[in-house]
Amino acid sequence: MDIQYAYTILYVSDVPKTIEFYEKAFGFERKFLTPENDYGEILSGSTTIAFANIELGNSNFKNGFTQSTLSEKPFGIELAFTTEQVNEVMENAIKNGAELLSEQVTKPWGQQVGYLRDLNGFIIEICTPIHNQE
Repeated sequence: MDIQYAYTILYVSDVPKTIEFYEKAFGFERKFLTPENDYGEILSGSTTIAFANIELGNSNFKNGFTQSTLSEKPFGIELAFTTEQVNEVMENAIKNGAELLSEQVTKPWGQQVGYLRDLNGFIIEICTPIHNQE
């Protein structure tokens, strides 16, 4: 069996606005947006980050789902983006609408890590790559 991780899909209130946020905050490019503006994708590396609107999510799950919002605690899942410029990326994201969740810190293994929330309340980790300790 051949299987690979291809997509992370976040259900959001406004797909075009969310894509615009990720373009401005992190420099990702739009890959695809449906004419109905209910589903879209960004170019984010080897795994696609996609966004679908709440209505589409509700049509997929007959018992519904819990919607992410900034007014509630974040879900226990995050999107992690690696960069050597953690502070600069975090500052730009905040300037473009991200909410600071946790300032940058240095982990015991040397990695620089900071946390944000996007305009839908999802957690975003901005961190340096983990280098082999050999």
